[in-house]
Amino acid sequence: MKKLNFYSGPAILPPSVLEKAAQAVLDFNGSGLSILEISHRSSAFQEVIDGASALVRELYELPTDYEVLFLTGGASTQFPLIPYNLLPQGGTAAYLETGQWAENAIKEARLFGNVAVVASSREANFSYIPKQYNVPSNATYLHVTTNNTIYGTQLHSIPQSHCPIVADMSSDIFSRPFDATQCGVIYAGAQKNMGAAGTTVVIVRKDLLGKTNRAIPTMFDYQTHIAKGSMFNTPPVFAIYVSYLTLQWIKQRGLAKIGSDNQQKADTLYAEIDRNSLFATTVTKPEDRSQMNVTFKCNKPEQEQTFLDLATQNNCIGIKGYRTVGGFRASIYNAMDLAGVQTLVQLMQHFEEQYA
Repeated sequence: MKKLNFYSGPAILPPSVLEKAAQAVLDFNGSGLSILEISHRSSAFQEVIDGASALVRELYELPTDYEVLFLTGGASTQFPLIPYNLLPQGGTAAYLETGQWAENAIKEARLFGNVAVVASSREANFSYIPKQYNVPSNATYLHVTTNNTIYGTQLHSIPQSHCPIVADMSSDIFSRPFDATQCGVIYAGAQKNMGAAGTTVVIVRKDLLGKTNRAIPTMFDYQTHIAKGSMFNTPPVFAIYVSYLTLQWIKQRGLAKIGSDNQQKADTLYAEIDRNSLFATTVTKPEDRSQMNVTFKCNKPEQEQTFLDLATQNNCIGIKGYRTVGGFRASIYNAMDLAGVQTLVQLMQHFEEQYA
């Protein structure tokens, strides 16, 4: 029986994407070669990376002054590359601290200049999103993490700022309709909603680059990768191909449909958490609840292992919460269907019947 994958990532992929990717490992488009062994300089792969870039542009309706890059190193590599490419020597960058990934981004940015943490929910273990804060007038950019996988919080709108927004959208990219032009830079690891682990998409407005007056190593310069069409070095061919297939699937469904489905899934699970006498959410403000990562706990901590065992026995895997939060985390990315969420809800109801 196929297990229901509630892990935070690498995440569930659509069955059609898995089937096509598996076939391509054996024979890519009848070429007689595996996708794992074709040349990244071949016309066949050029069509893949061009197609993937075009779909990112189409889905987010990007104007021509934005570039789309497929890079390696995961979203964490972008933590230093953002200030490397955007922050002038002696400049100030503003950061909204809403979780561990924001913390890591702040740590790296401090290697390159001044960092103003405009607001933080650290004192409440990142259980809410700060709303009231001021961005320094001299800030080069404001960095936000749109969805916090560990803590189950999400920005449901991009904050207003006099300076460009840099958004880490690793865990909610392409999960709903979104105006990407609100941001100067968007980056996201592919392995949540966009494909397999191994590549990171970076969407960057070109006019923000080349202004730091610092020497940037060639490999770390976004302008290098723009000039070379993401092919300055050997790209992660298979990961980009899986992203291409997943982006096709997203386009076929449409972002509006995906967004409404994700809302329905989240509403279904949160309704049960709020109703069930044995469970409680870990997010203190309902308006900050994530559609992607639903975090909750047992009201009696001693019951948590029992529920975890019940879930595992019923093929719901990956719901154990992160160590700094505890409890449970159900990641319900794009490819998780409503039936999977309903299965988890039924287990929660059964657990209540047994132990309430």
